[in-house]
Amino acid sequence: MAQVISVSHLSKKYKIHKKEPGFGGSIKSFVNRKYEFVDAVKDVSFEIEEGELVGFIGPNGAGKTTTLKCLSGLLFPTSGEVKVLGFKPHERKHDFLRSISLVMGQKSQLWWNLPPLETFLLNKEIYGIGDTVFKKTLDELVEMLDLKDILKVQVRKLSLGQRMKCELVASLLHQPKVLFLDEPTIGLDVVMQDVMRNFITEYNKKFGASIMLTSHYMKDVERLCRRVIVIDKGELLFDGDLSDLTKKYRREKLAKIETLGEVDEDRLKSFGKVKRKDNTHFEILVPQAKIQDFAGYIATNKSVADFSIEDIAIEDVISQVFSTNE
Repeated sequence: MAQVISVSHLSKKYKIHKKEPGFGGSIKSFVNRKYEFVDAVKDVSFEIEEGELVGFIGPNGAGKTTTLKCLSGLLFPTSGEVKVLGFKPHERKHDFLRSISLVMGQKSQLWWNLPPLETFLLNKEIYGIGDTVFKKTLDELVEMLDLKDILKVQVRKLSLGQRMKCELVASLLHQPKVLFLDEPTIGLDVVMQDVMRNFITEYNKKFGASIMLTSHYMKDVERLCRRVIVIDKGELLFDGDLSDLTKKYRREKLAKIETLGEVDEDRLKSFGKVKRKDNTHFEILVPQAKIQDFAGYIATNKSVADFSIEDIAIEDVISQVFSTNE
């Protein structure tokens, strides 16, 4: 497949003003202004091919949004080279801007007091979309997201989920070849999150768009992305299959135990770390090497009413990745 995004040794520094607190600090800052440089992204390299749907994950302040802004042309890199569809994003050429879209879950392009259809028509003119193509694309997106009944309702009267759906339509009318999604499910309820995930999957398959997705909801990443790029403190920590990431860092199993009465807690602790204890309920993180012995002990213990052994949640796996970078 063709290479769509190429990032080579990308770095982005911000110049930050440092000021001491209080009135005195303000006066000192006025006379002798002090600055320091902060690395938002440090020497990051990766490539994304046509049609890939890649999860781009990391904690707050990791450099995710800064990277996406560099890829979409909103920020100029301090050093390194970035190419998207063969273009240098910061040059913001017309053909480049017509081929990408950046959707930020906390930013809106919809007109608050107008119905969504007005924004769609405005974007039609901005991107120079022909009448036939516009109608066909709009009809497809409206059907995929079930928006027919709200196109002429004022945006301020729509629910958060409905507004987010409309944001996606507004960003996809020009059929971008590359889509950057920054927290697209933020603030949505569980049902609407699922609707958005299904739409992203369907859109990716139907239009073959290359998609980079950031999200703090790891279920988004699990459901949508086979490949993940993990970034922390501006540095690339992992780039590969999500399954490989979990194999590398999922060193423990989560054991859940329901007891009939008192149990030998010291014996349980000898197998692993007690994560939770609530009357007759225990949750223990057991290293993979001790699972067999632990299961044998629990299965023959008359004080145990029931137990299960599960993989730890993907959120805990990612937390382990970040903790190794401390």
